[in-house]
Amino acid sequence: MFDKILIANRGEIALRVIRACREMGIRSVAVHSTADADAMHVRMADESVCIGPPPGPQSYLSVPAIISACEITGAQAIHPGYGFLSENAAFVQIVEDHEITFIGPTAEHIRIMGDKITAKETMKKLGVPVVPGSDGGVPDVEAARKIGEEFGYPVIVKATAGGGGRGMKLAKSAAEMESAFRTARAEAKAAFGNDEVYIEKYLGKPRHIEVQVFGDGKGKAVHLGERDCSLQRRHQKVFEEAPGPAIDAETRARIGKVCADAVAAIGYSGAGTIEFLYEDGEFYFIEMNTRLQVEHPVTEAVFGVDLVREQIRVAAGLPMSFRQEDLKVGGHAIEIRINAEKLPKFTPSPGKVTQYHAPGGLGVRVDSALYTGYSIPPYYDSLIGKLIVHGRDRPEALARLKRALGELIVDGIDTTVPLFHELLDAPEILTGDYDIHWLETWLGAHGEG
Repeated sequence: MFDKILIANRGEIALRVIRACREMGIRSVAVHSTADADAMHVRMADESVCIGPPPGPQSYLSVPAIISACEITGAQAIHPGYGFLSENAAFVQIVEDHEITFIGPTAEHIRIMGDKITAKETMKKLGVPVVPGSDGGVPDVEAARKIGEEFGYPVIVKATAGGGGRGMKLAKSAAEMESAFRTARAEAKAAFGNDEVYIEKYLGKPRHIEVQVFGDGKGKAVHLGERDCSLQRRHQKVFEEAPGPAIDAETRARIGKVCADAVAAIGYSGAGTIEFLYEDGEFYFIEMNTRLQVEHPVTEAVFGVDLVREQIRVAAGLPMSFRQEDLKVGGHAIEIRINAEKLPKFTPSPGKVTQYHAPGGLGVRVDSALYTGYSIPPYYDSLIGKLIVHGRDRPEALARLKRALGELIVDGIDTTVPLFHELLDAPEILTGDYDIHWLETWLGAHGEG
């Protein structure tokens, strides 16, 4: 087992990893920019190293600075969290070249799944159902129109690299294809340095269902059910729950086995998430995230496992501590993402937190790096916390979420908390009858977005 792990991240996810390390008797090293000198993850870690000025490319994305921090502190492994360098294959290769353990999959697996066309082809060969669409990159508008006619409009033009909704444009008809194609390519080039795009059939009212998988890197893998992440704004998840309201036990077992078998076949190591669009009882693969997800706590709640601890164990060469038959769904869990943003336009709202009080009680978990007096810097993602609740069933989880939201206090800045107070009164949320387009439609009807 490792003696010391460096966490190449910040905020709540850095704290999450530090806590797992402490329970395992492993010393932790925090890295931070000058803007994060007073951050909670710096205060909680056993050691800390300043790696540069506030901008991400000069600190949290600086590979030389992170490798140097490992060498200075003697850290034997790096946990990347999510975001930043967590899915950067070149970074993982450099880490491996320096004989430091990367707590996650291999550079090769990250590279395969990081390119959406390669990922789709790989999953198709492994028996995972995929969205109908082009076999690879589409070279020009003329070819794009032919594909649109073949599969029928509407279709969506997507960047082969990256994610987060960038480089994605909808074409509802042949007349819209040229604009969608050129705009998607331009956005992809600007965001990812790669303007290659591909085309998929656009599904009308799908849900976003993702399956949590975990592999030991030696040909064994399990699945830990699914999460429904359909409530999204601009392709960014807002509200996640497990198990999915639209998925029954038989369907869960079927798609879970397909996913576990796929990652076992490639010798995948650690945590991963296979994401699908789900419509009319059918799953369509869209991408695989080769890292820990923001919403991993809902899976931990319903299965009673610590995914970060398991990541560390497997990276250290130990076997997985659970088998598929050990993993049983227990109750229902919901997570909401709380951002420092001003409604109704969701504009960033950095600033000083004058008062902070986290809710508590049975079945309530808060993953956050906030504290009273903390100044949220303007340089990073606006996510400031995650509120996770767990109940015996979905109604109890929803009631618990409403109660916990009423206890939460974050003063001094604007947050998205009022949005969730409103959502919990919406009939579709209470019944679970929503799809990936529902939230944006609802926001538009309420003058937000």
